Amino acid sequence: MKNIFRLLIKKGIVTLGLFLLIWQTASLLNASDFLPSPVQTLKGGWEIIRNGVLLNYVSISFMRIFVGWSIGIMLAIPVGLVIGQFIMARHIFEPLINFFRFVPAIGFLTLFLMWFGVEEESKIAIIVYATVFPVIINTIAGVAGIGAIKLHVAQSQGASPFQIFYTVTIPASVPYIFTGVRLGLSGAIVSIVAAEMLAAQSGIGYLIYTSRLYFRTDWIFIGILTLGLSGYFSDKLLRFLGKTFLRRYGVKG
Repeated sequence: MKNIFRLLIKKGIVTLGLFLLIWQTASLLNASDFLPSPVQTLKGGWEIIRNGVLLNYVSISFMRIFVGWSIGIMLAIPVGLVIGQFIMARHIFEPLINFFRFVPAIGFLTLFLMWFGVEEESKIAIIVYATVFPVIINTIAGVAGIGAIKLHVAQSQGASPFQIFYTVTIPASVPYIFTGVRLGLSGAIVSIVAAEMLAAQSGIGYLIYTSRLYFRTDWIFIGILTLGLSGYFSDKLLRFLGKTFLRRYGVKG
């Protein structure tokens, strides 16, 4: 019995049960339009599942996230590797990176709307911005954290600077890069919600924002739950892929 309870705790079943219990109890103390119960929320969710709205909005949001996140990764990894490799580049660019990484992506929304318009480009740009800095910072940390002994061993074997970079620097940085990629995904999801709330006609953020017009708190909760579950399972998938394909580089998922 004790082993079963431990398994339930490990799998998060106990946490989920406690969450639903607290939610149900709180809903009994409030009006349904203020805090719907889990059952009422599921009923409201079934409405927008049945008419296809939820699936359509989820697919739109995640297409935006995937495109912007992918572009951000492709831009950030080479930049982080170069800045981390060269001390002078680090001195020049780190102040800029440390400045902009504290400016949230939503702060640039109005500017991006002026530059890229109200179509998909502005939303993709927001996601790219939110993705780039976590990946760059973790990549720089990975390169800078390589032990001098590894580099000296490679040099003593007659390896050229490019060979050292390709065979020592990049592999040793992979776990840090992977962490940055995971953090970038989180930032991408947060930023797209804000962008869709303010400058979109579709997507999960749009659903959450416009549900207030119909006093459908249950739809707002469905949007929030969808975001949380989507992010959770996306990260689980990412960790599984990292553990499967990058284990030799020290990625443990």
